[in-house]
Amino acid sequence: MKLRNSSSISLGPLATLLWLLAFAVAAEAKDLQFQAYLVWAADAQKSPDPTHKPVDSEVRRKLHELPLKWANFFEVSRVSLTVAEGKSGTTSLSDHCRVEVTDVNGKNVEVSLIGKGAPVLKRIQPLPKGEMLVLGGNAPDSTGWLVVLKRTE
Repeated sequence: MKLRNSSSISLGPLATLLWLLAFAVAAEAKDLQFQAYLVWAADAQKSPDPTHKPVDSEVRRKLHELPLKWANFFEVSRVSLTVAEGKSGTTSLSDHCRVEVTDVNGKNVEVSLIGKGAPVLKRIQPLPKGEMLVLGGNAPDSTGWLVVLKRTE
């Protein structure tokens, strides 16, 4: 009479389970997606630069909710930015303006503005999907510049 080794385990289901667990962990690690806007703010009805267009309605609504002194907002540029989990991403909005976004802990982002090659400001805060962060400052002739960062995913 032959004895069967009953201690042998089939690796097929175990391998499938391990693959599914690895896939679930990878699915949890999402990249953060953003739209970054460089906005010129003024009281003028039109921008002197014909390439500028009024900001879209969602951004305009957000800017009008804030206590800003300007009546009109014009989009200078818009750039998509992807930031890997726990990493940083940088994009240029113009020759003089860059924005760097860092995923701090999966809940907060650190946003750094660089103007003319020098750090302008840094801010850390939560930025949930669909929300916008607005940063900026004054410019000549009672105008201003703003960077609007919207989380899109």
